[in-house]
Amino acid sequence: MCDTNSEGTAKGDVLIDNGRVRVTRWSFAKKGDNTGWHRHEHDYVVVPQFDGTLEITLPEGEHMTADLQTGVPYFREIGTEHDVVSGNDFSCSFIEIELLDKKG
Repeated sequence: MCDTNSEGTAKGDVLIDNGRVRVTRWSFAKKGDNTGWHRHEHDYVVVPQFDGTLEITLPEGEHMTADLQTGVPYFREIGTEHDVVSGNDFSCSFIEIELLDKKG
């Protein structure tokens, strides 16, 4: 995740960063852990590693719940701005794949 504006309690481990893609595992140890407020500087894909929910806070203070399934990816475009909070009573993680560059 790019352009982080606030510290969160979730842990981000960069697994690949090669100029074309950045792959990060985001881990939430407990319910309420969060990524911190941020805006994405690249298109990205998220691949959940659990069945459960994430609570999303949007810029105008709007809240939404995302129901996720293990291995079912979703795509978001550059500029997405939010804070992501675990709504689960168990530890969980997702893989985020940022598309940094177009080949060629």
